[in-house]
Amino acid sequence: MILIIDFGSQTTHLIGRRLTDIGIAIHIATPEEAAKAVIDYKPKGIILSGGPSSVYEKGAPTLPKSFFNNQVPMLGICYGWQLMAHLLGGSVQASRKEYGPAHLEIEEAAPLFAEIDSYSTVWMSHGDSVVKVPQGFDVLGKTERVTFGAVVNHKRNMYGIQFHPEVDHTTFGSQILYNFVTRVCSLKTKKTSIDVDNIIEKIRMEVGNGNVICAVSGGVDSTVAAALIAKAIGKKFYPVYVESGLMRVGTAETVTALFKDKIGITPIIIDARKLFLSKLKGVTDSETKRRIIGELYIRVFENELKKLKGITHLAQGTIYSDVIESKGTKHAQKIKSHHNVGGLPEQMKLKLLEPLRHFYKDQVRLIGTAIGLPADVVGKQVFPGPGQAIRIMGEVTEKRLAQQQQADAIVIAEIKKAGLYDKVYMSFSIMTNAFSTAVKGDGRCFMEVVALRIIESRDVMTTNWARVPYDVLQSISSRIVNEVPDISRVVFDITTKPPATMEWE
Repeated sequence: MILIIDFGSQTTHLIGRRLTDIGIAIHIATPEEAAKAVIDYKPKGIILSGGPSSVYEKGAPTLPKSFFNNQVPMLGICYGWQLMAHLLGGSVQASRKEYGPAHLEIEEAAPLFAEIDSYSTVWMSHGDSVVKVPQGFDVLGKTERVTFGAVVNHKRNMYGIQFHPEVDHTTFGSQILYNFVTRVCSLKTKKTSIDVDNIIEKIRMEVGNGNVICAVSGGVDSTVAAALIAKAIGKKFYPVYVESGLMRVGTAETVTALFKDKIGITPIIIDARKLFLSKLKGVTDSETKRRIIGELYIRVFENELKKLKGITHLAQGTIYSDVIESKGTKHAQKIKSHHNVGGLPEQMKLKLLEPLRHFYKDQVRLIGTAIGLPADVVGKQVFPGPGQAIRIMGEVTEKRLAQQQQADAIVIAEIKKAGLYDKVYMSFSIMTNAFSTAVKGDGRCFMEVVALRIIESRDVMTTNWARVPYDVLQSISSRIVNEVPDISRVVFDITTKPPATMEWE
């Protein structure tokens, strides 16, 4: 097995997912647990993850220098490589921050880079760099800005890389991890698949004699979670759709038809539009919005409990990217509070049931297909739990909500018309709360700017902006400024993740 030491990276769990995908057992431990984990698990290889800290700062997560005497092959990734260099006599300094794509040039084809092109795209996310390597380390590869992009100590079987091989946008990332496991650690792999029957059985055991109420939104995650629970406990399951007014127009009707026809259970529909808008009045901070929405959902469910008997669990379609962005591990940083994670009240009357908590979006789609959900449901583009509230910068008013929903509908309609809906991960508009001058009807106007976010991704941990044809962008822009009231212009967001998140709030 491979031991992964977690220094708080957003993608530590993704390293483990890549390894389990190729059939390697893994264990993830904190730096504080590392020494004991080596004794307990006797790993054949160790991977040091990335992390948000700087190795030279007081209180940064670290390891004893003796840890590197374990005689086990080791791969340091980003912070992990910097820590290795720092503790073994090298030097790490703050550098020009680098987020997103870079081009790796391999100078020596060591086992780690077998069957990999000499030039390839890698994904960066760092503010520090190794400026002096420890004694015994040789350079394997570099990028335009990082001299020690990949290094090796052949004698000690230690590797360090500044980029992230675990993310989907590193072209040969999976091959690099495969090479580390098979060529460096001499392990044999065995292909595995997701055991859907086991997920269903775990749900059945966890619920026992209880009943489950589930938040559904019509999105992929909550629909797949609901379908799994329905298969596990049948009529003891109560799906609830809260009409917050923040979803896309027509969502309530779509959810009702989907659950009745495909899952065999009629959902409970609760109209809470006035409640949500009233609670969001005057609120401009994005984290506050998320907390308010998360708590409102729970309170609405608790009120529904008075009409139902024997409810013991609240189910949600939480997936791993929600968890890690809400500070899911000890040394991670909080990026944003997802309403179904960071927005939950501290005191809850129900037990949480989250059958998809440790899966990524692409895995959720595979599970949905395996249990027979239709392709248009499984392939549906992502929509955030807090809805349009986090796509409206600043206060959510009735007018701005109507503007956002209309602009968003135009984006989806034009993307579908162009045949791009299934080829991109997300397509949506944002009310930016920025204003600019426009000329309409030969008169000067000062109106709000709408932004477009159209991105491609596989596992949500990294994204790239989609290269949408200019004529499609022109159609979207023209329709929004002509059809949506009081909009001056449309701009296109071409920022990758990292550094940007997928949503603006």
